Amino acid sequence: MSKLSVRSQPIAIRDVTKTYGSFNALENVTLDIAAGEFLTLLGPSGSGKTTLLMVLAGFTRATSGHVLVGSQDMTRVPPHKRDFGMVFQNYALFPHMNVFGNVAYPLRLRRVSRSEIDTRVARALDLVQLSHLAERPIDALSGGQRQRIALARAIVFEPRVLLMDEPLSALDKNLREQMQIEIRNLHENLGITTVYVTHDQREALTMSDQVVVIDAGRISQKGAPREIYERPANAFVADFIGESTLLPVQAGADGFAFGGRALRATVAPPGGLFLVARPEKMELHRTDMDPAYNLFEGTLHQLVYQGETVLAQVALPEGQTISMRLTSRREVMAALPEPGKPITLALHPEDTVIVPERGQ
Repeated sequence: MSKLSVRSQPIAIRDVTKTYGSFNALENVTLDIAAGEFLTLLGPSGSGKTTLLMVLAGFTRATSGHVLVGSQDMTRVPPHKRDFGMVFQNYALFPHMNVFGNVAYPLRLRRVSRSEIDTRVARALDLVQLSHLAERPIDALSGGQRQRIALARAIVFEPRVLLMDEPLSALDKNLREQMQIEIRNLHENLGITTVYVTHDQREALTMSDQVVVIDAGRISQKGAPREIYERPANAFVADFIGESTLLPVQAGADGFAFGGRALRATVAPPGGLFLVARPEKMELHRTDMDPAYNLFEGTLHQLVYQGETVLAQVALPEGQTISMRLTSRREVMAALPEPGKPITLALHPEDTVIVPERGQ
């Protein structure tokens, strides 16, 4: 069976602002999305990520600014003329139609011939691996199957852009993780420009070519998943993405220090105020370690057994508590002291990242 044909196009968002009275939901947002890219808008509730997606879709009109797809200014084009596919959080499937009818609906709106509808629906259902359910009623489908049908409906008319608004939020953890991989694989097959909204950091890191972290209506950082995680732009990004403790550091003429001890840091921007201490980057100090490691002496507060890993929480004399995550292998567990005993953690200079305050 031949594949669906897509027309991947770049998106340019220019100085988009959306206000509700005195409240700025979006403030001068400028963003470029490459043709065929999978870009995720990531942020907490109320950050503006869904508002930006709705501006892209045309359901919300920006107060100012422009949205261009390819060379076409889409700012005032109504949603039904944008030729965008959309997958909503609640799927928005029609309960009175079966699977075939739901997937065929966008084609019928476009007055596609019956024979072409049959062909395209078959292709779309084949892509989401549900060809055998074409005649099944919607209320007889599982949550994961409904999500796939919503996705098939969004791509069946070969849209120029695919928009997805937290489509996996209603699924349980295991199915959610499975669908993350399936959507990513589908994107690689189609190559369609995709903008995806989520508040789940792991989901964003798993699925995306690029991640845009949004905070209070502004872009805090855009980058590849590894860059966003390993080199956060500021304290907000570091705190929001993954687990971390932000330790206040002192800046001096010779660099940075914590608790009076100098820090060797690979990334230390001017004005940096916080050390990003991630549990998986911390190591139990050994005497044979490179002396360049940064050391943190404290007291083991408690050990939290979590199956494949154990989380050691360490109270520092400066008043903060930092964590170290280790595999729960027998030899690792044997090397740990008892709770209440002294412990020294080590952090490699390349993993010693210092960031400025939120918004800087």
